[in-house]
Amino acid sequence: MTLVYVVAGEASGDVLGARLITALRAQRPELEFAGIGGPRMAEQGVVSLFDYRELALMGLLEVLPKVFRLKRLLADAAADVATRRPDVIVTIDSPGFTLRLAEMVRPIGQPIVHYVAPQVWAWRPGRVVKLRRKVDRILCLLPFEPIFFEAAGIPVTFVGHPVLESGADAGDAARFRATHALAEGERPVIVMPGSRRMEATRLLPVFGAALRIAAQRLPGLRAVLPVAPIVADAVRAAAADWPAAPILLDGNDAKHDAFAAVAGSGGAGLIKSGTSSLEMAVAGIPHVVAYRVNPITAAIVRRLVKVPHASLVNLLAEREVVPERIQEDCTPEALAEALLRPMLDPAVAAAQRAGFAEALALLRAPEGLPSVAAAKAVLAALP
Repeated sequence: MTLVYVVAGEASGDVLGARLITALRAQRPELEFAGIGGPRMAEQGVVSLFDYRELALMGLLEVLPKVFRLKRLLADAAADVATRRPDVIVTIDSPGFTLRLAEMVRPIGQPIVHYVAPQVWAWRPGRVVKLRRKVDRILCLLPFEPIFFEAAGIPVTFVGHPVLESGADAGDAARFRATHALAEGERPVIVMPGSRRMEATRLLPVFGAALRIAAQRLPGLRAVLPVAPIVADAVRAAAADWPAAPILLDGNDAKHDAFAAVAGSGGAGLIKSGTSSLEMAVAGIPHVVAYRVNPITAAIVRRLVKVPHASLVNLLAEREVVPERIQEDCTPEALAEALLRPMLDPAVAAAQRAGFAEALALLRAPEGLPSVAAAKAVLAALP
């Protein structure tokens, strides 16, 4: 038996893990899998060691109350790896957990592949040296990452960004409007506060206030929120008094249908910074990127950040294609204004879409779908 141990610490990593497992099985049907993941990896037969939602934390102060529990989970995961002795270990994103686990199991001697390069190039470039001692190869999603890690002596494979095979541009707008009985004059807007509890809790109130302001200027707005299971209750509670009964969605198919409806009706998106900005780009939805964390966390991060943009679209295009409203600038008034601009001015929307095409062209790997390229790299690491 050849065992691949896959570790994902949040919803996006769970999706990547499931696609990777599918691609690996297509090339090597006899492979067995174990590890830590969520519902998507469970669909592929992985029985998670523990509930991966316990790892969905972010922020320096936000993690402190959970530090002892996280240490226990790390120890449990390391013990499981030591017992199973997998042929290769694949850690996916969530570097606060996965790279600590990689360091703990390193003495076992099994190859370790880390999928999704940690963004040390953005805010902790000095830490790249430590990665050499933790992993054997990094699978990069962004085209400018290989040079950075190769310079530090870490083997790298650019596999392309998985957003390109997400289906974000393949939804059915008519099905969405019919399913949710949208009136002819209603204009849906996508609202994505993040898949971590701390993110959603901090952003939802300001997002709701922004939508109230926007609805006063442009009647008929209807918020549509794709909801990660871990934050579903918080979203429902926070959105209960938003304008025009927000539509909450579960699952990628419903989300992609919503994307198509928003794009086709001249809508826009109000989203947290991260991969969701690339989803909006693939779907062709103009949007504004927002983020807000604990003020102390923000002060520390600002001393460390080495890049000029929070949005991946803007980083790839090397200019501000989409507006960013971060921390003190993340106010209801500022978000409402940035959300409405592309909805009221077709030239603004067209300029954003032109920038999307430029950025997405850089995300394609030299060969194959991202999951297939990642599977090839993992198989190459097998002893």
